[in-house]
Amino acid sequence: MKAVVKTKRTKGMEFIKVPAPRIGPRDVLIKVMLASICGTDVHIHDWTRWAQYRFKPPRIIGHEFVGKVEKIGDEVTQVNVGDRVSAESHISCGDCYQCRNGYSEICKDLRLLGVDHDGACADYLTLPEHVLWKNDPDIPDKWATIQEPFGNAIDTVMAEDVSAKTVLILGAGTIGLFATGIARASGASLIIVSDPNNYRLNISKKMGAHITLNPKKQDITPIILEATNNNGVDVVLEFSGNNQALNQGLKTITPGGRISILGIYEKQVSIDLNKEVIFKKIRIYGITGRKVFSTWYKTSRFLSSGLVDPSPIITHQFPLKDYEKGIKLMKDGKCGKVILKV
Repeated sequence: MKAVVKTKRTKGMEFIKVPAPRIGPRDVLIKVMLASICGTDVHIHDWTRWAQYRFKPPRIIGHEFVGKVEKIGDEVTQVNVGDRVSAESHISCGDCYQCRNGYSEICKDLRLLGVDHDGACADYLTLPEHVLWKNDPDIPDKWATIQEPFGNAIDTVMAEDVSAKTVLILGAGTIGLFATGIARASGASLIIVSDPNNYRLNISKKMGAHITLNPKKQDITPIILEATNNNGVDVVLEFSGNNQALNQGLKTITPGGRISILGIYEKQVSIDLNKEVIFKKIRIYGITGRKVFSTWYKTSRFLSSGLVDPSPIITHQFPLKDYEKGIKLMKDGKCGKVILKV
């Protein structure tokens, strides 16, 4: 079969022939139909510091997908041949303290699809049945492949109630754009999106942003304060992984507000804990992955009901062999979500 493989500890990937995967008694063989590119895949491609620390080639990349069950192991009971599935990318052990305490997304023995386990940018994929998700028939294939990152956005937005709240979203990458639509559908009264990329700011308007700001061209703090009657925003959602953006968020959050942080930082961050957190009584949520599988139910219902339409975010589609075109668009900031047809 053909697959996108990180073969060497250097920049780049290869589209090559590899052996088809085999299944064990509790495994499922999936024929991949569509996969989508994540920022994690770009890190692996560019061999960033995170990738050098975390990723061990050779490995097939990709963790966002939709496919059909082709074959099941002898002990599989939850899915059948022909089922249309996606998957939780956090492959947990099920036995550690975190798994048994309702936090399998931070399992002590966690393996990540496309990082520790061969991924979805291939003709076929093998996964244990316990991470599979049977897709709602009302969700089209393009939407089904983005459920994993959509779930990240749900947990970031909905760590607390946002109805009738003022919300600042820092970073209009695909997850920040999903979060914009989710916040709008969840009843946020004012949504402000800050990002240095005007292409993505325009998409955020389509997803429900009331105010869009470019921090390279504007001092966003006084604008946010003016828009909130000098109170500051109730909620900050940080997706950028940028220290300056994080500090802007903390300066513009109202005392007693909350911030949810999903962005990943390349370096240690510097914040004034006393002034911006402790004396303002700010609640901070660190977000990683999704709650398994409760967030998937929310994702499915947001999408199947039409409460959130992610179509404006899905901007490009290429054949799998042209994955480099998608990665270049992501690096250039000239796309939303890029889908790969397998």
